[in-house]
Amino acid sequence: MRTGSLSRVRCCRWRPEERKGGFAACNTSQIGQIVARALALFGPRGRSVAGKLKRQEIRDGSATPFRGKIMERKDIDALRLSVRCAAVREHDGWAIDLKESTRRALKYRRGDAIVIVIHEGKGWFDPLSDAKGDIYSLVGHLENVGFAEALKRIKGLIDFVPTAPVWARLSRARDPAPSIPDRWHSRSAPWQGSPTWRYLTEFRAIPGAILAEARRLGLLREGRAAACGAKHVDNAGGVIGWEERGPEWRGFATGGSKQLFNFGSVGAACIAITEAAIDAMSLAALKAPREGTVYASTGGGWSPATAAAIRAFSARPGMMLVAVTDANAQGEAFAHRIRTIAREGGCDFGRLKPRLDDWNEDLKERERKKRRRIKPGAACPTVASREAALGSRRPLTRPLGEAAAKEGDEKA
Repeated sequence: MRTGSLSRVRCCRWRPEERKGGFAACNTSQIGQIVARALALFGPRGRSVAGKLKRQEIRDGSATPFRGKIMERKDIDALRLSVRCAAVREHDGWAIDLKESTRRALKYRRGDAIVIVIHEGKGWFDPLSDAKGDIYSLVGHLENVGFAEALKRIKGLIDFVPTAPVWARLSRARDPAPSIPDRWHSRSAPWQGSPTWRYLTEFRAIPGAILAEARRLGLLREGRAAACGAKHVDNAGGVIGWEERGPEWRGFATGGSKQLFNFGSVGAACIAITEAAIDAMSLAALKAPREGTVYASTGGGWSPATAAAIRAFSARPGMMLVAVTDANAQGEAFAHRIRTIAREGGCDFGRLKPRLDDWNEDLKERERKKRRRIKPGAACPTVASREAALGSRRPLTRPLGEAAAKEGDEKA
């Protein structure tokens, strides 16, 4: 049938004009409009379709990604690769927290809000909520705007170069890496006078008695640049990864998994949950290691395995969960999750906050006050008195949690 003589054409479904439902018959002018719209929306790549741009044009700003109202998928992808999430963060006044950042995860703060940029700036997530995604969802999450408006705002950041450090790691051919347990057992435990031991005692103010007990339990290893490796274990007690913290390095074992670092007796009736192994050992030093208490660490994260391990503790008869996380927004978010697990498990719950930001800061402050109180020429306590035997104090809380319940949300 010739197009010129076409009087009625079926568009998806033909119906007589006097009946309702479906699509009405179209004339030739209406067909032209439909075809034009279809080409604009679904035209094949390579033809002159509205919104077609090259990635270089987007990057150098020589062309706008908006021609009309349509933008091709490849142009959206090119814009995603051209602008990093860190640029959005810094442009909006967020500051990078170098102390809490690693090469793979840059932590940005603005007030109590936190956003962690991952995947070399291509992704992000909010540790205080379930929000995560790419740069488009980041702009939408922060500015509460739709996708079209996010496109416009991201385009304005093409020439913006963030000043925050971006750590890049060169890939090179390697032999198959040994397993996590093999790597752990190949490292030496810290000994008195070793780089890690000196870092923990001199810079972190952790008593030697605490380190000796952690060494006896097989929880610590020497790391690179004096970093301390703190073991995370699964439900069977097997090593699955370790935290690494030192004067120049902070991270987690490559290929490892976070669950819990546990310092204390196996059959404990109370578990005090911190965010770092150094904080767990610092709390043990501040309260004196108490029988019946496990000082645990989530390793700074909250994985499904971490939540499952805490639930396993809550299922024990007479167990009590004590949230001793940091005194900040992230610490409160973790404390809320621990409180929820305790409520679901039907066990007691307590909340204990450090006076400063974390328990290691409290420990170092206590040691500074001790040094100021020692007068010139006064005799210092003997090593034996400072490194007394462990296990001589009562538990952190009573088995039924009465002590922690009285403390409530007061700071230690």
